[in-house]
Amino acid sequence: MPITTLDQVLRLHSGERPNKVAMRAGDRSWTYADLYDESCRVAQALLLEGVLPQERVAFLDRNVPEYFSLLFGSAMVNAVTLAVNWRLAPPEMEYILNHAEAKVLLIGEEFLGHLEKMKLGTVKRVLVIGDGGEVIRYEDWYGGQDPIDPKLGCRDDETCYQLYTSGTTGLPKGVELTHRNLMAAMDVGAENWQIDETSVSMVAMPLFHIAGSGWAVGGFCQGGESILVRDMDPPEVIRLIEKHRVTNTLFVPAVLQILCATEGVEKADFSSLRSIVYGASPISEQVLATAMKIFGCGFIQVYGLTETTGAITVMPKEDHDPGGPKAHLLRSAGKAWGDTKIRIVDDESRKDLAEGEVGEIWIWSKQNMKGYWRNPEATMESYPEGLDENGVGWFRTGDAGYMKEGYLYIHDRVKDMIVSGGENIYPAEIENVLMSHPSIADAAVIGVPSEKWGESVTAIIVDAADEAVGDEEIRNYCRERLARYKCPTAVDRKSELPRNPSGKILKTELREPYWKGHARRVN
Repeated sequence: MPITTLDQVLRLHSGERPNKVAMRAGDRSWTYADLYDESCRVAQALLLEGVLPQERVAFLDRNVPEYFSLLFGSAMVNAVTLAVNWRLAPPEMEYILNHAEAKVLLIGEEFLGHLEKMKLGTVKRVLVIGDGGEVIRYEDWYGGQDPIDPKLGCRDDETCYQLYTSGTTGLPKGVELTHRNLMAAMDVGAENWQIDETSVSMVAMPLFHIAGSGWAVGGFCQGGESILVRDMDPPEVIRLIEKHRVTNTLFVPAVLQILCATEGVEKADFSSLRSIVYGASPISEQVLATAMKIFGCGFIQVYGLTETTGAITVMPKEDHDPGGPKAHLLRSAGKAWGDTKIRIVDDESRKDLAEGEVGEIWIWSKQNMKGYWRNPEATMESYPEGLDENGVGWFRTGDAGYMKEGYLYIHDRVKDMIVSGGENIYPAEIENVLMSHPSIADAAVIGVPSEKWGESVTAIIVDAADEAVGDEEIRNYCRERLARYKCPTAVDRKSELPRNPSGKILKTELREPYWKGHARRVN
């Protein structure tokens, strides 16, 4: 039976393979029957809380197994799961939870201090993983419920998952992904990632990313086994691959680089690995060649966005040929997969460009998001030609690139977005914080090349007259208001920032000295 909605996943596999291990986390494990039982109890508890179809249920913690019973339990009552980035500062978390209108919040014990700093308007029930004092424990909340699947049903065009991306105007946007979006990605992903019911998939990327949660759901959809990694601890990741005979995993390039430099990695047994999927940021040929040698398995590159439910292109292992006749393909992002179609569009004329010409990358796919939650203006901007009768349209990625012989090449970004260690960072968020400092008269934020992270954040500021502020004070000011990964790692100064006649800061001019000598303006 094909799976068309998220609520069907455990229902199917608990019937077909009830005693097979579905997930391991630390010393604990769950069979498909166990996970289905727990998720059914969660669903019943959500109904008692009065959670209605399409209302938001939020999760805020590291990679912990409780996330999945919440995810599947929410789907069983046709609610929408919202995974919040635990690396954010409390004001950022507060905005997301209030904007999403979350009704229930499941939070890790270590983040209760963040919760105390938030003013939440719609959350009616807070649950804690661990010891929360007066806050009810998650397992106590659902433990007394009957393991009955409510089977309320979901339409494939209804939202099942919501993730927040940084916004070009400084406020995050909630990406609504439907059951159809998610299952379309899972179907084509399994084929291209070599995942099936015999797979043992490591889930090491954060669950608040589509690369983490989407990858995990892909393994569950196929009836495979998932190994959940709580934190990105390189020696532990290597140990778990050996211990559990992991067959498939996904890493961002920065993590691959760190793993390859971990002591003892050359002696580890990676013979169980079928493939490693990588993406979210470009990779250097040197890092890729080293990783291929150390891990000794097939490597698969993907390109995509949260708005496209993750990957929409793939470069299979056959195209990975460092130093060989296909080496030039390593600069590409691969070919369109599944039903994906790609256009390269001129930003001004909105006309399609010829092969080899650089323009904005537009994507058509069933994986394209439903829209931005409570933000119709941003949705319309992303779908300038509208949606067809099936709710699918051409999505503007904001990335610039070109096509050559069917392969997509990423050249630059139409937007100012920075990608550091696989995290998307929009300068507007940081600039808004910087400009609130009384000793800063003007500010611009750009991404500069970083050997370790791909790009790092640099702030270029203009000091207010007679009120120069130290670099460390600037960084501390940002850390109080933003996630640490968004905060500037370097601060430069200018007497004034270059602007065009309409007053827009010329980011290209600011970036040029840092990127001189690089063939493309993404690293």
